[in-house]
Amino acid sequence: MVVTDASHMIGMAAAMKCRDYVPAAIAAGCDMFLFFNDHEEDFGFMMDGYKNGIITEERLKDALQRILGLKAALKLHIRQKEGALVPDKEGLKVVGCPEHLAMAEEAADLGITLVKNTRNELPIKPSTHKRIKLYTLYGETGGIHGATKNSEKVIIEELERVGFEVALNDGASRDKGKTAEYSKNWDAALIFADIVGYAAENNYRIRWKCPMSSDIPWYVYEVPTVFVSLNYTTHLTDVPMVKTYINSYSNTRTIIRRTIQKIMGESEFKGSYNENEFLKNVYKNTNVKIYF
Repeated sequence: MVVTDASHMIGMAAAMKCRDYVPAAIAAGCDMFLFFNDHEEDFGFMMDGYKNGIITEERLKDALQRILGLKAALKLHIRQKEGALVPDKEGLKVVGCPEHLAMAEEAADLGITLVKNTRNELPIKPSTHKRIKLYTLYGETGGIHGATKNSEKVIIEELERVGFEVALNDGASRDKGKTAEYSKNWDAALIFADIVGYAAENNYRIRWKCPMSSDIPWYVYEVPTVFVSLNYTTHLTDVPMVKTYINSYSNTRTIIRRTIQKIMGESEFKGSYNENEFLKNVYKNTNVKIYF
């Protein structure tokens, strides 16, 4: 069975009128829409398409057979009769089971990627860099993005658990203090970006907490500095001055713990990044290295 995205997605709306693409999608071989903008209107468009011959009788029956066939294969008709379409609370016990936790650990271990390491400042561990200045970056929280600052607490807990002393920078002002004393007070700086945007965006720019915020990595030559992105893979665009950059891809405790282990040198980086071939060729005759 072929299921489209929602009927009002821009990929379809940019191609033709809604009254045309709704029946055309079914005629082209799609069997079901994920959901509609207006159920009554879209159903009318499909009915018009059927009456006008855009959706043939054969195609209509084929789509219906595929839909009912999948429902039968999943035994939805039996589960509906038994009142078991929605699992009971007993079924939730599978959440957090040892098997799934092991899968999460493996995914974290294999995925976390060291994208840039031009000064070879790793490993950073409590025995050599105990005093950590921590910077946490977030975008717009709440709303449709569902973004929160919950990871900040987890990051601090996981750093302190392995023996680091952590001081969180508030970033609400431009005041950097005396730069000459920065390396006297801190042994290393860690920046964790947990910026969440809307699903359709494949790049989300860093918005600092204030203009010229003290969060901006002005300290990369003062102490070893590591930037970790827990979501977007493109933040290096905004922090090119950072010498050590890691993409971790998610903000779960498992990912954060594994990332810290790799920063400490207890686990090797196994992930790989996709270097843009076009830009690499553009700069092939220079000494510039492009990172993404």
